Amino acid sequence: MVLYTSPFPNSFLSVLHSFSWGLIFPCYWLADRLVGSFVPTTYEKRQRADDPCYFHALCIIITTPIYLALLVASLPFALIGFLLWSPLQSVRRPYVYSRLKDKNHANGATLLTEWKAAGSGKSFCFGSANVCLLPDSLARFNNVFNTQARAKEIGRRIRNGASRPQIKIYIDSPTNTSISAASFSSLVSPQAGDNRTVNAGIKRTTSMEYKGDNCGSNNSEENREDKGGSGEPHEGEENTCIVRINGEENGHMSDTETDAANGQARASGPAEPSLEGDAEISKTPNHKQKEGDSGSLDSCSASRESLVKVRVGDGTVDQSAVNNKLLYKASIMKKTSVRKKKHTDETFDHEISAFFPANLDFLCLQEVFDKRAAEKLKEQLHHYFEYIVYDVGVYSCHGCCSFKFVNSGLLFASRYPVMDAAYHCYPNGRGMDSLASKGALFLKVQVGSTPQDQRIVGYISCTHLQAIAGDTTVRCEQLDMLQDWLSEFRKSTSSSSTANPEELVAFDVLCGDLNFDNCSSDDKLEQQHSLFTHYKDPCRVGPGDDKPWAIGTLLDPEGLYDEEVCTPDNLQKVLESEEGRKGYLVFPTSKNHSSSQKGRKASLKGNGRRIDYMLYTEEGLYLEWKVEVEEFSFITQLAGLTDHLPVAMRLMVSTGEDDP
Repeated sequence: MVLYTSPFPNSFLSVLHSFSWGLIFPCYWLADRLVGSFVPTTYEKRQRADDPCYFHALCIIITTPIYLALLVASLPFALIGFLLWSPLQSVRRPYVYSRLKDKNHANGATLLTEWKAAGSGKSFCFGSANVCLLPDSLARFNNVFNTQARAKEIGRRIRNGASRPQIKIYIDSPTNTSISAASFSSLVSPQAGDNRTVNAGIKRTTSMEYKGDNCGSNNSEENREDKGGSGEPHEGEENTCIVRINGEENGHMSDTETDAANGQARASGPAEPSLEGDAEISKTPNHKQKEGDSGSLDSCSASRESLVKVRVGDGTVDQSAVNNKLLYKASIMKKTSVRKKKHTDETFDHEISAFFPANLDFLCLQEVFDKRAAEKLKEQLHHYFEYIVYDVGVYSCHGCCSFKFVNSGLLFASRYPVMDAAYHCYPNGRGMDSLASKGALFLKVQVGSTPQDQRIVGYISCTHLQAIAGDTTVRCEQLDMLQDWLSEFRKSTSSSSTANPEELVAFDVLCGDLNFDNCSSDDKLEQQHSLFTHYKDPCRVGPGDDKPWAIGTLLDPEGLYDEEVCTPDNLQKVLESEEGRKGYLVFPTSKNHSSSQKGRKASLKGNGRRIDYMLYTEEGLYLEWKVEVEEFSFITQLAGLTDHLPVAMRLMVSTGEDDP
């Protein structure tokens, strides 16, 4: 199958489309600004409450007539542009495939060779997020604004979180595996190219941000050196750092030693200058980094829990040496012993993390509706992901029953080469959802090859279902179509037979915003859909019953800018408590309780509405291989930028072979 690298089959149609959109855009922009000025966010309301002169109201009074006059003047040009634009959509391709052109930063081919080196198998990490990148006037109804700046910051946070090195912590105590925030402040942070570790025991993992000259690149020379020199990396794992802790005093330090360690860490020198685009991001106040905000690598200071100081053996590295090294910023993945005891029957790690997982392989995004925002997001993601599929969907009346003003909002990014892609539009959208070409994107990626040169492939599907509450029947119909399309895509892209397998399928993952949860009484039909008999949900016990550690992914929009949750670290801490979840998550609806929490927080049960899913199946995979979940994460790194929590899942594909 040919991947479409441009939206139109020839340059003439592309130029004609650009010309027609140029006629439409002034009218579109003016209408967006005009409507947006009358839909303030809670952040803007708080800012205006401190304005005794009502300056903003005065600005609206002055600018509204100007916007209206310009809007009326632009309408004739927009009409001409629309008459040209609409017919062109019948020949427009359903997506655009973008591959990183910089050969120095491209490493997809290198990743394919890792499978051969991994004797017993390989792990793959998948992420999914609804980023709410609508036109600014529409985004404001979800209490978020400044779509263009948010798109750039979202891309930066994702690629910074995914490209950081991964620390593995070993504790030399058989009785106490907990790591306090104080003791972690004095753990080892290996330097670039430094293979030294400090002493062994029980494995613990922690997320860590990496900040250096090439932090945006996923294949820098320093990263390759770290990968080659790490002490005990998993096969196929990149940017891994090993930390070992003595078991003395049960892994804890005295208060005096802790304070000394923190003091020295704070004195380790100023952070590097921020990346490009800070001036634009700072126009949106809720995107400013505060002390201890680990969501971006550009914060000038770090909280006590995040700072890591260099210790080797029993001694301490000279302070001047510390200042000359790269700055590492780490945050513990809070898997305390108490929490593990509550869910000892679970076979994989699960957590609420302030970061996207290190070495993220695949990313599926929803609600990337704004085309300018999609370009900014793509530009940032290309610093880490080599392959991106964006601008997915159809416009006008082509391919669907009703007129479509915006695309599907789906975007896919991958570190591995994309072999095939297909898109289908749901024809049964209702209400406001019918104006968008919501559908499903299906992808086939190559993740390796066998010594016999058989391709090892994986399937990933991303979708976004009907959003309007009460449209249960519509969503069930869409799930039916989704299953049929999944089966068709597998058949149409398979180039092997059972007798002569040219390809070995390693995984089949389905993710996206399904707009129903597993606890609401109103969503019983979706909960019992046959999709869940073919695909496994790591967070689900059965219909209407989630696992105790699973939390909701839909944030209460009214609280997005509260100081308690406006940074990734703060949101992580709040969501780890039941009371915090009651205050800032939207909860399942029932016949007795509405979706609003006002006045009903005391009676709420559960952990919030989990409408963003990450599913996998064992059907149709290579029979001799086994797929298991290694880790599942709810991510707070996009705090203040969207009203959804991203989710991530790491799968281990075991081949059953022993390591050489």
